[in-house]
Amino acid sequence: MRYLCNNETMNNSVQWVLRIGVAGEFIGHGMFALQGKAEWVGWIVQFLGVTADHATIILRCIGVVDQVVAGIVLFAPIPAVLLWAVLCGSWTALLRPLVGESVWEFVARWPNWAGPLALLMMGWPKKSVKAWFSPIIFK
Repeated sequence: MRYLCNNETMNNSVQWVLRIGVAGEFIGHGMFALQGKAEWVGWIVQFLGVTADHATIILRCIGVVDQVVAGIVLFAPIPAVLLWAVLCGSWTALLRPLVGESVWEFVARWPNWAGPLALLMMGWPKKSVKAWFSPIIFK
């Protein structure tokens, strides 16, 4: 069977699709956070027991972090940042049923952690702790 591209080209294409997808997710969520999305403010109030004003500040800080994560993933993916994206994606997916939404809201958000995990697995650092904080060089 003939393929449209060889394995190296395919690997490069897949990692770029994942980088763009993960960056898009964090840009989008980050913008909602920077805008102080009311529903998300309510969740922070519910979970942390803070005032709405404090929850809004926390949410905006999360929005800034999300924008930084998006930039790193897109331009120079770092394994530790990808791991952070996996954990954040998992938590925000799990948060839905914890605040009373359907479990299907959790299932529908699996790509929020699966995309960064797939990208991390493609460039899993094998050598040292230092490699977790160095950009992945995809081949």
